[in-house]
Amino acid sequence: MPKIEENMTIREANTDDIKQIQIVRNSVTENTLSSPNLVTDEDCREFITIRGKAWVCEINNEIVGFSIADLKDHNIWALFLRPDFEKKGIGKQLHDTMLDWYFKQTKETVWLGTSPNTRAEAFYRKAGWTVTGIHGKGEIKFEMTYKDWKIIQQDKISNNKNEYKHSQ
Repeated sequence: MPKIEENMTIREANTDDIKQIQIVRNSVTENTLSSPNLVTDEDCREFITIRGKAWVCEINNEIVGFSIADLKDHNIWALFLRPDFEKKGIGKQLHDTMLDWYFKQTKETVWLGTSPNTRAEAFYRKAGWTVTGIHGKGEIKFEMTYKDWKIIQQDKISNNKNEYKHSQ
């Protein structure tokens, strides 16, 4: 895995972050919005403060990625990185932080949709999500159950223990 930035911080997002969140959302080259006005600042505020919770990744006080979980519809509303910060482990950290929080709030299955044949599709498959069908305008619908998330976390702990033993 590529080196994760040393001066990186993952933290809960707040409404003061919305402007930078929108910049990141509109910088992506895949899963783009047909119009930047489709996701408003008010939408972001609602998802951050009412419907769920959001996290941002900051490097040198600049937001380079974010994730948002929606408890109301049991959905991952967003997970995006600036293209120049992809493949550094940031998406995985945002993803894992978000799902850890989500499954502490509820054991309901969570779902998301993403465009087919994208890096996002490959990312979610690798992260253990299950394809359950098609959503919206041809997006792949993925789901993660509480049970599957716990198994993935246990496997990660076991792998870390094995890596530690082999490094001794």
